[in-house]
Amino acid sequence: MSGMIFLLVLLAFIALVVVKSIALIPQGEAAVIERLGSYTRSVSGGITILVPFIDRVRARVDTRERVVSFPPQAVITQDNLTVAIDIVVTFQINDPAKAIYGVDNYIVGVEQISVATLRDVVGGMTLEETLTSRETINRRLRGELDAATARWGLRISRVELKAIDPPPSIQQSMEMQMKADREKRAMILTAEGRRESDIKTAEGEKQARILSAEGEKHAAILAAEAERQAMILRAEGERASRYLEAQGEAKAVQKINAAIKASKLTPEVLAFQYLDKLPKLAQGEASTMWMIPSQFGDSLEQFAKAFAKKDDEGVFRYEPGHVDEDTREKAEADNTEEWFSTASDPEIAKAVAAANAVANKPVEDDPMDPTPKPQHARKELPAEPVQQPAPQSVDPQNMWTNPTN
Repeated sequence: MSGMIFLLVLLAFIALVVVKSIALIPQGEAAVIERLGSYTRSVSGGITILVPFIDRVRARVDTRERVVSFPPQAVITQDNLTVAIDIVVTFQINDPAKAIYGVDNYIVGVEQISVATLRDVVGGMTLEETLTSRETINRRLRGELDAATARWGLRISRVELKAIDPPPSIQQSMEMQMKADREKRAMILTAEGRRESDIKTAEGEKQARILSAEGEKHAAILAAEAERQAMILRAEGERASRYLEAQGEAKAVQKINAAIKASKLTPEVLAFQYLDKLPKLAQGEASTMWMIPSQFGDSLEQFAKAFAKKDDEGVFRYEPGHVDEDTREKAEADNTEEWFSTASDPEIAKAVAAANAVANKPVEDDPMDPTPKPQHARKELPAEPVQQPAPQSVDPQNMWTNPTN
């Protein structure tokens, strides 16, 4: 029975020795091994053989890269403003022995060095520089921490400022300043927009006035051309009217003369007509007294002797002369159907059609005007003046021809 107990104790001792002589270190961790209280070696990632009851694992250290966020730290800037800054530090343990034997608590050490370095860096900057110099602060913090923690077996890979919180009053002032800046930019943009709008409106009004002036110019040119054509046509008509009127009067006198010759009037009839017209001559409002010279009868007698023949009774009698065929034709009635015709002269109708064609023709740009014109507003002036109707020759023997010269 005692032998069995001894065997069990022996087996338990052997198992204890085996457990004490083997240490399993996972990947990403490092173990600091001491022998009889002094540092021997550092092992990581695998099975490690220990001397039982002599070697022991002092501490296990995580060799992975770690990210530590520290609480907000109150820092005073150069312009005496207190800001709260949060820091995030990323580091990795390269030498586990130094991390265990070099510092009591490397996390607290990193925090304190970070705060001290941060206050030193930010203390030389104003609030505005602090808010706009994150990269500079991060670079200086990383350099200071890396140099201070190198003897602790740490490697600082990155330092970031997570937040910079100024005092509430400063935040309110900054918000007001930013609001004022935004309103300023908005007002500037609004003013620029109004300026552009006014410029575009002015340019539009300018173009409209230019086009209106051009339209009025072309309208005045066309109106002047139309007035010129109308004046020419009126002058031609008045000239033709006066010519026709003169021709009519001449023709009327000629016809009266021919009619008198063809009717073979005698001095007796002329004397009767003369005596018949005398009372009518005296009926005028301004006629108060008429005087007939005493030699009037002698003048008639001399006229009768000169143009009459003395008959057998001793009386001078007028015998009308021979009437030729030309005088007889002139004395006859003419065809008056064309006198009252209202048909337009073909030449005048042709001139009016030409004027309408010129008025409807587009007007081209004025070569002396350097101002560019929009494509839709361009017109063309007539390249040549309107040709007047060719003058029509007049036959003096035909008074009914419409003359133009």
